[in-house]
Amino acid sequence: MIRVEVVLAWPDRVESRQLELAEGATVADAIAAAAIDGGGNCPAVAVHGLLAKGSQALNDGDRVELLRPLLADPKDNRRRRAGAR
Repeated sequence: MIRVEVVLAWPDRVESRQLELAEGATVADAIAAAAIDGGGNCPAVAVHGLLAKGSQALNDGDRVELLRPLLADPKDNRRRRAGAR
């Protein structure tokens, strides 16, 4: 068994679940087991801050982070700031 944490931390909402999963469990398995409302609809997932796919295998102590959609495109923001100078 491995222990992992699944975290959803958005500006208006924070949820965390500590899970024990079988060896070889994937990111998708952890998200399903956590059953965080809206967690399956997240556009991106990270493990310890690095983007991950649902098929990625987890290790003991991993933290799966459910990421919210971007509010603005970072490239557009940079262009806007550069144009304002």
